[in-house]
Amino acid sequence: MTQETQATAAASGAKATERFAANKKFGGDTSQERVNLLASRLIKAVNDTVLEEKVTYDEYNALKAWLIKVGEDGEWPLFLDVWVEHSVEEVANENREGNKGTIEGPYYVPDSPKQQTPATLPMRDDEPGTPLLWEGRITNVDGEPLAGGEVEIWHADDRGFYSQYAPGLPEWNLRGTVVADADGYFQINTMQPAPYQIPTDGACGQLIAAAGWHAWRPAHIHVKVNAPEHQEITAQLYFVGDEHLSDDIASAVKPELILDPQDKADGTGREVTYNFVLDPAK
Repeated sequence: MTQETQATAAASGAKATERFAANKKFGGDTSQERVNLLASRLIKAVNDTVLEEKVTYDEYNALKAWLIKVGEDGEWPLFLDVWVEHSVEEVANENREGNKGTIEGPYYVPDSPKQQTPATLPMRDDEPGTPLLWEGRITNVDGEPLAGGEVEIWHADDRGFYSQYAPGLPEWNLRGTVVADADGYFQINTMQPAPYQIPTDGACGQLIAAAGWHAWRPAHIHVKVNAPEHQEITAQLYFVGDEHLSDDIASAVKPELILDPQDKADGTGREVTYNFVLDPAK
C-alpha cells in the first residue's frame, strides 16, 4: 500500500475545513429578513419530514449522533459540496451566456504555481497514468480573444488522490495556473485523472452505507477560468465513457462539460480541445 492510499476522511476533512475557514468569505451582509426566510424554510422542511415520515426517537437520536460526527470528522465541507453545492451553483450561474459551470468541491487550493502557455503541470518524475494534452482559447461572448486570461487547474492523480489532501504527494502535484497568450490560447500538459470514491471511513461514508448509495465521482478536471473585466467561471470537465457520468454522487455532471479526448498520432497519450467563453463583469 502506497502512502497516498492511506489518506483518511478525518485528515482530508480537517484540511478542507481549514481551507474553507481561511479562504472563503462568509455571508455577513445577508439581511436579517433573508436569514429569517431561509432558516425558517430549512427548519420547516426538516420538521415536515419528521411529521410526514413518522420519524422515531431512535432515528432522531441516530441523526443527532451523525451530525455530531460530521463536525468531529471535519466533513461539513465534503457533505455540503457533495450533496448541496450543485443547486447553489445552478442559481449562481443561471443567467450566464458563456460556458456552463459546476461545483468547486472541497479540494481547491488557491495560489497554485503560475506558468505561461504552453505549460506542464507539476508532477512526479514517474507520475502514473495517460498523458493528456489540453488546448483551447478564452474568449468573450462576442468571440473576441481575452489576452492574459488564466486557467487555474487541479485534479486527482491516476489513483484518485489530490495533492495536499493525501500523504506522500508533492505539494503542488497536478495543480497550476496557466496564463493564456495574446490570442487567448492556452496549452496544458497533464495526466488524465481517474474516477474516485469520496472518503468513506468517516461520517459521510456512514451515511452512504446506511442509505445504500455508492460513493463514486466520475473522473474530472477542475478549473477556474478568469480574465480582466470578466466573470470567473468554475467548472469540472469530465470524460466520455465514464460509467458514473449518469449517477455522479455530487450531481455535478453537465453534458456541455464532457470531453472526448483522442489518441495522439505519435502514440504518446491523448489530446483534446475545449474552449471557454466568459461573460462580462457585472
